Amino acid sequence: MRSNPADFELVAAADLESALSLMASEPGAWLPIAGGTDVMVQYAAGKLSARKLISICHLPQLRRIDVLPAEVRIGAACTYTDLLQHDVVRSEFSLLGSAARWTGGVANQNRGTIGGNIVNASPAADSLPALLVYGAELILISVRGERRVFYETFHTGYRKTQLAPDELLLAVRLSRRFSGYYAYARKVGARNAQAISKICMAALGRMTNGLVDDVRIAVGSVAPVPLRLAKTEVSLRGKQISDSALQLARQTASNEILPIDDIRSTARYRAAVTGNLVAEFLRELNSVAMAT
Repeated sequence: MRSNPADFELVAAADLESALSLMASEPGAWLPIAGGTDVMVQYAAGKLSARKLISICHLPQLRRIDVLPAEVRIGAACTYTDLLQHDVVRSEFSLLGSAARWTGGVANQNRGTIGGNIVNASPAADSLPALLVYGAELILISVRGERRVFYETFHTGYRKTQLAPDELLLAVRLSRRFSGYYAYARKVGARNAQAISKICMAALGRMTNGLVDDVRIAVGSVAPVPLRLAKTEVSLRGKQISDSALQLARQTASNEILPIDDIRSTARYRAAVTGNLVAEFLRELNSVAMAT
């Protein structure tokens, strides 16, 4: 059953302050819409529960990328195309670039936003593992002011977040400290493009004197929320990437996730592939370290 446009109210906010005031006047009643790539799917299917929508995609505070000496701040309404075309994001945060290329076709990349991907809170969203390994921090804003939340704690359950009913996601903050790391990104889906992930993984690694100095691994579509594989990381730090280390990491990663059987895949498949991807990442990291 398709939605009836007459049942909905859409307001284009004049500015950020107006948007926040409207949301504060009826907390939870107004649904912010930027790219709308997820909202319009629900609307077309007649499943959009919100009846009041507020357009925020045009607000300049949400569409900017600020490059500072120690960090980059990406406005929540920046599109995937914005990320792909930005020199610093593309060179220093390549995992986000990979996720942006995976997300739908060019039309979706031109409309879909990083903030929408975060707030929509799908555990299969392609950009979220990258944000986990980069240690992203979110800047949230309301009429009460700004507050900061580490992205790692933002998702509290399946499609649940710390975002208050009167808050907007203003920006994503990324520290510029990963230039010496090897970056790895993989998406496993039913086809090479425009597919929802069965599994997506983002990882960063750095080796010193033949030992794993630091490693950061995150996966999506294997649990109710995107996961940072903390136990797997601990099992690797300070060690050589030997056959035994690979086997331990593979097993630890498979045990650390919480996959389910669904229409796209099975829990058994997801566990096996997660272990395989971790092992592939570590072999590539070791090869790169040995070559330098």
